[in-house]
Amino acid sequence: MQLRQLAGQAVPEIGLGCMNLSHAYGTPPPAAAATALLQRAFELGVRHFDTAALYGFGANELLVGAALAPHRHEIFLASKCGMSGVDGKRVIDGRPETLRRTCHESLARLRTEVIDLYYLHRWDKKVPIEESIGALAELRRAGHIRAIGISEVSAATLRRAHAVHPIAAVQSEYSLWTRNPEIALLGECRRLGVALVAFSPLARGFLAGGLPEGTELAAKDIRRDMPRFKAPHYTANQRLYQAFEALAHEAHCSSAQLALAWLLHKSHDLLPIPGTTSIAHLEENLGAAAVRLDGGLFSKLEQLIKRHSVAGARYNESVQAEIDTEEFGA
Repeated sequence: MQLRQLAGQAVPEIGLGCMNLSHAYGTPPPAAAATALLQRAFELGVRHFDTAALYGFGANELLVGAALAPHRHEIFLASKCGMSGVDGKRVIDGRPETLRRTCHESLARLRTEVIDLYYLHRWDKKVPIEESIGALAELRRAGHIRAIGISEVSAATLRRAHAVHPIAAVQSEYSLWTRNPEIALLGECRRLGVALVAFSPLARGFLAGGLPEGTELAAKDIRRDMPRFKAPHYTANQRLYQAFEALAHEAHCSSAQLALAWLLHKSHDLLPIPGTTSIAHLEENLGAAAVRLDGGLFSKLEQLIKRHSVAGARYNESVQAEIDTEEFGA
């Protein structure tokens, strides 16, 4: 893999989102299997590992901390605060005292003295963004974190946060079928010199072909509440996938590799962090670094899967109200 800049460090262009190993997509794999996947990722050259206090309500940080402890000084470790599990429920809380406490809890779970990149996972709209970023700046000055990031925010909120303390990275959902960062965020990141870390670059498995129509999602799979995965939208999106798969054959790669290659070719400021519970899929995803897209194929991709061709919203109304990302107009 080629190297890209993230928070002042050079890291391989494809990282690993660790959420799937503990959270969100049904029953997580056994600890031994999850540990083996993390260690295999390191063996294959992954150095950017992304976790959060929310994932498994602390379980994912414990997993990542234990599995990668022998390699701590060789990896770039990112985690998040401001959204966590409280009494079994997901809670958004951006108060400075909460962020300070959860940082120390994360440090203990991750078995480290410092977190390389610490994101505000969600902007708590009851707390001015300036206060939350101010608390993270204090943590950086104290040596507990090396850089500050924010997640799922608009360009305007990024500017406000950056005015308090330089923001190293913004994490946002970005893939062929979720193009919201193109409205304003990508341009603002470039203007400010901020990296954009793309989560769900495989469209929550859709662009990897992992969800044939009729697939029964697990009871705790968050996609059950996402409009794009429900009728009638999913039938329309499946037809879109079939055309996308044909383009992957044209490029002599898998669908997952083509989706990641599109992001890698879109901008050198982008760092995708696909997640998986499968070592085979991990190896497949990392193979995207070798895929070369010519201009004609790149244009076909952009025209096939875009704002107007994807059916359904990415979040339901209650989740949409929690985020600050720009939305396309009607």
